[in-house]
Amino acid sequence: MEQRIYHGTITPNDIARELVSYFNRGNFRVQQIGSGSQVAVQIATRDHPASGGQTALSVSIQDVSDGIQIQVGNQAWLGVAASLGMTALSALRNPFALIGRLDDLAQDIESLQLTEEIWSVIDGAARAAGAGHELSERLRRMECSYCGTANPVGEPNCIACGAPLGDVQPVTCKYCGFILKNNETACPNCGKLVA
Repeated sequence: MEQRIYHGTITPNDIARELVSYFNRGNFRVQQIGSGSQVAVQIATRDHPASGGQTALSVSIQDVSDGIQIQVGNQAWLGVAASLGMTALSALRNPFALIGRLDDLAQDIESLQLTEEIWSVIDGAARAAGAGHELSERLRRMECSYCGTANPVGEPNCIACGAPLGDVQPVTCKYCGFILKNNETACPNCGKLVA
Protein backbone atom coordinates (compact mmCIF):
# COMPACT_ATOMS: atom_id res chain seq x y z
CA MET A 1 0.00 0.00 0.00
CA GLU A 2 1.60 3.25 -1.11
CA GLN A 3 0.95 6.34 0.98
CA ARG A 4 1.60 10.05 0.32
CA ILE A 5 0.91 13.27 2.21
CA TYR A 6 -0.06 16.53 0.52
CA HIS A 7 0.29 19.73 2.55
CA GLY A 8 -1.95 22.72 1.84
CA THR A 9 -5.58 23.72 1.73
CA ILE A 10 -7.03 20.60 0.16
CA THR A 11 -9.74 18.25 1.43
CA PRO A 12 -10.42 14.55 0.95
CA ASN A 13 -13.59 15.48 -0.98
CA ASP A 14 -11.51 17.48 -3.50
CA ILE A 15 -9.43 14.42 -4.38
CA ALA A 16 -12.44 12.05 -4.32
CA ARG A 17 -14.35 14.32 -6.71
CA GLU A 18 -11.42 14.32 -9.16
CA LEU A 19 -11.04 10.54 -9.03
CA VAL A 20 -14.77 9.96 -9.57
CA SER A 21 -14.97 12.38 -12.49
CA TYR A 22 -11.84 10.96 -14.16
CA PHE A 23 -12.38 7.21 -13.74
CA ASN A 24 -16.18 6.83 -13.99
CA ARG A 25 -16.00 6.09 -17.73
CA GLY A 26 -15.55 3.24 -20.19
CA ASN A 27 -14.95 -0.09 -18.48
CA PHE A 28 -14.43 1.47 -15.04
CA ARG A 29 -16.95 2.29 -12.34
CA VAL A 30 -16.21 4.40 -9.28
CA GLN A 31 -17.84 4.59 -5.88
CA GLN A 32 -17.19 7.17 -3.16
CA ILE A 33 -17.77 6.07 0.42
CA GLY A 34 -17.99 8.72 3.13
CA SER A 35 -17.35 12.42 3.08
CA GLY A 36 -15.73 15.01 5.26
CA SER A 37 -12.45 14.14 6.96
CA GLN A 38 -12.26 10.52 5.80
CA VAL A 39 -13.23 9.27 2.32
CA ALA A 40 -12.69 6.02 0.43
CA VAL A 41 -12.91 5.72 -3.34
CA GLN A 42 -13.25 2.31 -4.96
CA ILE A 43 -12.30 1.95 -8.61
CA ALA A 44 -13.14 -1.29 -10.42
CA THR A 45 -14.00 -2.65 -13.82
CA ARG A 46 -17.70 -2.94 -14.55
CA ASP A 47 -19.44 -6.26 -13.80
CA HIS A 48 -19.52 -7.33 -17.45
CA PRO A 49 -16.79 -5.34 -19.19
CA ALA A 50 -16.84 -5.07 -22.96
CA SER A 51 -13.18 -6.08 -23.01
CA GLY A 52 -10.35 -7.06 -20.70
CA GLY A 53 -10.26 -8.76 -17.32
CA GLN A 54 -11.61 -7.75 -13.92
CA THR A 55 -9.61 -5.49 -11.57
CA ALA A 56 -10.27 -3.29 -8.55
CA LEU A 57 -8.54 -1.16 -5.94
CA SER A 58 -9.36 1.29 -3.16
CA VAL A 59 -8.05 4.76 -2.38
CA SER A 60 -8.25 5.98 1.23
CA ILE A 61 -8.11 9.75 1.80
CA GLN A 62 -8.08 11.40 5.21
CA ASP A 63 -7.37 14.76 6.82
CA VAL A 64 -4.05 15.23 8.60
CA SER A 65 -2.55 18.32 10.14
CA ASP A 66 -2.35 20.95 7.35
CA GLY A 67 -3.27 18.62 4.50
CA ILE A 68 -4.37 15.13 3.52
CA GLN A 69 -2.93 11.63 3.56
CA ILE A 70 -3.69 9.29 0.67
CA GLN A 71 -3.21 5.53 0.54
CA VAL A 72 -3.70 3.56 -2.66
CA GLY A 73 -4.38 -0.11 -1.93
CA ASN A 74 -2.99 -3.09 -3.75
CA GLN A 75 -4.67 -3.81 -7.05
CA ALA A 76 -6.63 -7.02 -7.62
CA TRP A 77 -4.98 -8.19 -10.83
CA LEU A 78 -5.94 -11.87 -11.18
CA GLY A 79 -8.74 -11.08 -13.66
CA VAL A 80 -6.34 -9.07 -15.80
CA ALA A 81 -3.75 -11.86 -15.64
CA ALA A 82 -6.38 -14.41 -16.72
CA SER A 83 -7.41 -12.22 -19.64
CA LEU A 84 -3.77 -11.77 -20.71
CA GLY A 85 -3.32 -15.56 -20.46
CA MET A 86 -6.32 -16.11 -22.74
CA THR A 87 -4.85 -13.66 -25.24
CA ALA A 88 -1.48 -15.46 -25.17
CA LEU A 89 -3.10 -18.89 -25.60
CA SER A 90 -5.25 -17.76 -28.51
CA ALA A 91 -2.19 -16.18 -30.16
CA LEU A 92 -0.22 -19.41 -29.75
CA ARG A 93 -2.97 -21.47 -31.36
CA ASN A 94 -3.65 -19.04 -34.15
CA PRO A 95 -1.62 -15.83 -34.49
CA PHE A 96 -4.48 -14.22 -36.45
CA ALA A 97 -6.75 -14.66 -33.40
CA LEU A 98 -4.72 -11.88 -31.77
CA ILE A 99 -6.55 -9.42 -34.01
CA GLY A 100 -9.84 -10.37 -32.35
CA ARG A 101 -8.33 -9.82 -28.88
CA LEU A 102 -6.82 -6.38 -29.47
CA ASP A 103 -9.57 -4.66 -27.44
CA ASP A 104 -8.99 -7.07 -24.56
CA LEU A 105 -5.24 -6.52 -24.75
CA ALA A 106 -5.60 -2.71 -24.77
CA GLN A 107 -7.97 -2.78 -21.79
CA ASP A 108 -5.69 -5.13 -19.85
CA ILE A 109 -2.71 -2.81 -20.41
CA GLU A 110 -4.80 0.16 -19.23
CA SER A 111 -5.84 -1.82 -16.14
CA LEU A 112 -2.22 -2.71 -15.32
CA GLN A 113 -1.36 1.00 -15.37
CA LEU A 114 -4.29 1.94 -13.09
CA THR A 115 -2.21 2.71 -9.98
CA GLU A 116 0.12 5.05 -11.86
CA GLU A 117 -2.84 6.77 -13.49
CA ILE A 118 -4.50 7.26 -10.08
CA TRP A 119 -1.38 8.92 -8.68
CA SER A 120 -1.18 11.12 -11.77
CA VAL A 121 -4.78 12.32 -11.24
CA ILE A 122 -4.11 12.90 -7.52
CA ASP A 123 -0.89 14.85 -8.21
CA GLY A 124 -2.70 17.03 -10.77
CA ALA A 125 -5.61 17.74 -8.40
CA ALA A 126 -3.22 18.59 -5.57
CA ARG A 127 -1.21 20.96 -7.79
CA ALA A 128 -4.43 22.64 -8.97
CA ALA A 129 -5.45 23.20 -5.32
CA GLY A 130 -2.02 24.62 -4.45
CA ALA A 131 -1.03 21.60 -2.34
CA GLY A 132 2.14 19.57 -2.56
CA HIS A 133 4.74 17.62 -0.65
CA GLU A 134 6.39 20.78 0.72
CA LEU A 135 5.55 22.03 4.19
CA SER A 136 2.38 24.09 4.50
CA GLU A 137 2.63 27.75 5.50
CA ARG A 138 1.69 26.96 9.13
CA LEU A 139 4.36 24.27 9.40
CA ARG A 140 6.97 26.68 7.99
CA ARG A 141 7.05 28.39 11.37
CA MET A 142 8.87 27.12 14.44
CA GLU A 143 7.79 28.30 17.87
CA CYS A 144 10.59 29.30 20.21
CA SER A 145 10.39 27.15 23.32
CA TYR A 146 11.69 30.04 25.47
CA CYS A 147 9.51 33.02 24.41
CA GLY A 148 6.80 31.48 22.16
CA THR A 149 7.63 33.62 19.10
CA ALA A 150 7.00 32.11 15.66
CA ASN A 151 10.21 31.80 13.64
CA PRO A 152 10.71 30.83 9.99
CA VAL A 153 11.97 27.30 9.36
CA GLY A 154 15.74 27.36 8.92
CA GLU A 155 16.31 30.25 11.33
CA PRO A 156 19.17 29.20 13.65
CA ASN A 157 18.20 31.55 16.51
CA CYS A 158 14.91 33.04 17.69
CA ILE A 159 14.25 36.40 16.01
CA ALA A 160 12.85 37.81 19.29
CA CYS A 161 15.03 36.51 22.13
CA GLY A 162 18.04 35.01 20.29
CA ALA A 163 17.66 31.53 21.82
CA PRO A 164 18.97 28.66 19.68
CA LEU A 165 16.22 26.88 17.78
CA GLY A 166 18.17 23.66 17.60
CA ASP A 167 18.03 20.70 15.25
CA VAL A 168 14.28 20.05 15.37
CA GLN A 169 13.21 22.01 12.32
CA PRO A 170 10.88 20.04 10.04
CA VAL A 171 11.53 19.02 6.46
CA THR A 172 9.45 16.82 4.19
CA CYS A 173 10.27 13.89 1.95
CA LYS A 174 10.30 15.16 -1.62
CA TYR A 175 8.77 11.88 -2.81
CA CYS A 176 5.81 11.36 -0.46
CA GLY A 177 5.50 14.50 1.72
CA PHE A 178 6.10 12.74 5.05
CA ILE A 179 7.51 15.09 7.73
CA LEU A 180 11.06 14.01 8.58
CA LYS A 181 13.48 14.70 11.40
CA ASN A 182 16.73 16.36 10.38
CA ASN A 183 18.85 13.31 11.22
CA GLU A 184 16.84 10.90 9.00
CA THR A 185 18.56 9.92 5.76
CA ALA A 186 15.76 7.62 4.53
CA CYS A 187 12.04 8.36 4.67
CA PRO A 188 10.29 6.06 7.17
CA ASN A 189 7.12 6.23 5.04
CA CYS A 190 8.29 5.44 1.51
CA GLY A 191 11.81 4.16 2.24
CA LYS A 192 13.51 6.39 -0.34
CA LEU A 193 16.81 8.15 0.44
CA VAL A 194 16.30 11.85 1.14
CA ALA A 195 19.84 13.00 1.78
